[in-house]
Amino acid sequence: MSAAASSSVWGERLRSPLTWHFAGFAILLVLAIGLGIRLGLDWAATDSHSNQMLTGKQMQLKALELQTEPLRGIDGRVDKTRDQIEKFEEKRIPPNYSSIDERIDELEVASGAHLTRVQYTQRPPGAGLTEITVDANITGDYPAIMRFVNSLERDPIFFVIRAMSFTGQQGGLVSLRMELSTWLRRADAEASGLPQAPESSDQEPAAASTVAGKEGE
Repeated sequence: MSAAASSSVWGERLRSPLTWHFAGFAILLVLAIGLGIRLGLDWAATDSHSNQMLTGKQMQLKALELQTEPLRGIDGRVDKTRDQIEKFEEKRIPPNYSSIDERIDELEVASGAHLTRVQYTQRPPGAGLTEITVDANITGDYPAIMRFVNSLERDPIFFVIRAMSFTGQQGGLVSLRMELSTWLRRADAEASGLPQAPESSDQEPAAASTVAGKEGE
């Protein structure tokens, strides 16, 4: 085939609509492939970022769960604690000042020790209870004094021994000074008629603040 004939054939092919259709299809196919690859890459990047965000959120949620775990069921624990406090007060807090005085007299007789002085002081009231301090001198042999001390610590009325100090010894008898505390409900303390004593930094109760006492019984 001559060069002129070959050129004529190519010219006819180029002018053919079918050739241009194939060319357009090929271009569109390349573009579609390119867009598909780009979309796949973008999708992979987006999916990876989403997974990282999801993992971060899950870690934050877990941290919040750990932080709030101690607070779960706190309403029930508060109610339980309130009930325990009420039961403790019913069982261990005396109803009035006379109950304290009568109980100490009973423990004195049962122990065999002898209280030579007992003074009561009402401290400033607290939120729910008022502290009543008892400053006493006790005389007796060592076993009797220990029975009295042990009976105070084990008594149903809530007594707390604050201090004990040796004050003397004569023959087989020992003398001690003892300071202890118990509590009254605020309304019961106010009804007891004991005036409120001023707060003091000293551990020794001042004689001037004593509002009730028994001497040399």
